[in-house]
Amino acid sequence: MPRALLVDDDVEILQPLAKLVESEGFETTTSQNLGEARSQLLGGDFDVVVADLSLPDGSALELLPQIEERPSTEVVLITGRGSVDSAVAAFRGGVVDYLTKPIDTARLRGILRKLLRTIALRDEVDALRTELRRAGRFEKMIGASASMRKLYDQIVRVAPTDATVLITGETGTGKELVAESIHRLSPRAKGPFVAMNCGAVAANLIESELFGHERGSFTGATQRHRGVFVRADGGTLLLDEIIEMPTDLQVRLLRTLETKKVLPIGSENEIAVDVRVLAATNRDPEQAVRDGKLRDDLLYRLLVFPIEVPPLRDRGDDVVMISEYHLAELNEEAGTSKRFTQEALDQLRAQPWPGNVRELRNCIERAFIMASDRIGTDNLPFAGASQPGNRRRGLWSPIGTSLAHAERELILSTVENYGGDKNQAAQVLGISLKTLYNRLHKYGVMKS
Repeated sequence: MPRALLVDDDVEILQPLAKLVESEGFETTTSQNLGEARSQLLGGDFDVVVADLSLPDGSALELLPQIEERPSTEVVLITGRGSVDSAVAAFRGGVVDYLTKPIDTARLRGILRKLLRTIALRDEVDALRTELRRAGRFEKMIGASASMRKLYDQIVRVAPTDATVLITGETGTGKELVAESIHRLSPRAKGPFVAMNCGAVAANLIESELFGHERGSFTGATQRHRGVFVRADGGTLLLDEIIEMPTDLQVRLLRTLETKKVLPIGSENEIAVDVRVLAATNRDPEQAVRDGKLRDDLLYRLLVFPIEVPPLRDRGDDVVMISEYHLAELNEEAGTSKRFTQEALDQLRAQPWPGNVRELRNCIERAFIMASDRIGTDNLPFAGASQPGNRRRGLWSPIGTSLAHAERELILSTVENYGGDKNQAAQVLGISLKTLYNRLHKYGVMKS
C-alpha cells in the first residue's frame, strides 16, 4: 500500500487530513513538527509528504534536501499564509503542488489520485525492468547493451512527467518507438498518440496540419480541419523531423507550447489544448540553430529533457539479439524454422549499419526470403561486398522501360543504398527532401 507522511502542528487539521488521505488508499503516518518528520523520513519510505509550511521548529522547506535523496517521494505543501516568494521557493525545491488553507479537498484528492496512477506506472516499469534483465527487451525495443539500458532508464524517469522531450538519433534508430514508450508509460497512456512528420508535409499545408483551419479559410479548404494539436488533446504529440519545420511556423509552435492554445487558420477563437509534446530529429539541433534552420528559443524550450538514441554500430551484441528476435517473428508468421549460421551472425555483427535497426530488419527479411533452411552469408544482401557495409549496386533497366519506372527504381535504390537516410539520398539525387518524401508517398513506401 502507498504511504503518506502528514506534517501539521494543528491536530484539528491533522486528524481529518489523515482520514481524507486514507480514504484515497494511502497508509498514513503523522508528525506535528519538523524534528518528528525528519525522524519519520529516516525510518521509512514514503510516496508523498503533505506538510504545513510553517511548523513550530522551522519551515517544511527544510525537509526538501532530505526528501531529494528519495526521488520517488512527492511533496505537497500547505500554508495559511501563502506568498509568491514561498511558492517560488517550494516549486524550485521540487514540490509537486502548493495549497492554501482552508484546504481545497477536491484538489487534494485529485493530486493524490494522480500520484496513485504514477505509483502504478512505477510498478509497471519495475516489471519491465525485470523483463529486460531476463530477455533483453523493453516495450517494443530489443537490446541489453549499456547504451540501451541508459536509454531505458531515461524513458522511465521522464515518462511519468509532463516534460517536453527532444529525441535525437540517426535515421532508423527507433526514435518513434522511444516516443511511443514514453507515451505508454505516462499518465496520458489512455489518451491519443499522434505523430506528425514535419518533413513529409508540403510547405503550404504544414500550418493547417499543425493548427487546423476553418472552412473557406483558403482555396481548397472545403471543410473544417482539426490540426494535430487538437487531435492529440489529452494525449501526446510527436513532431518528427522538427528541424524541417519552416522557421516562421516555429514561432507559432513556440507560442502554442507556452500558452497551450492553438489558433486555426481563418478563426478568431483560440482552442485550449492539453498536449504533451515530444520532438525528434536525425540532425544535430545545435548545428541547425547555427545554420538558421531551427530557432534557438524553440530549441531551449524542447531541451527540457534530451534523449539520444544510440546507433546500432555502438550496441555490440544487440545486433545478434535483434536479428534472432526478428527471425523468430518471421518463422512464426510463415510456420518455418529457419536458422542463422554462426558465420552469418558474425557477418551481421561486423556490419556498420548506417541505416541502423530499420536497415537490419530489412536485411533479415530479404535473407529470410532467399534462404531455404539455414541462413548463411551467401543469403545476406551484402555477400561478396569488398568491405562490410558496402551495399552499392548497379541500376539496370531494359529498353522500353518507362521514365517513371526508371525514376522509381533510381530513388528507391538510392534510399536503400544510404541505409534509409533520406537527407543524404535527397542530396545525392539532387532533389529537395520534400520532393523525395512526395515520391516515397506516391510509391506507397511511406504512409501519409
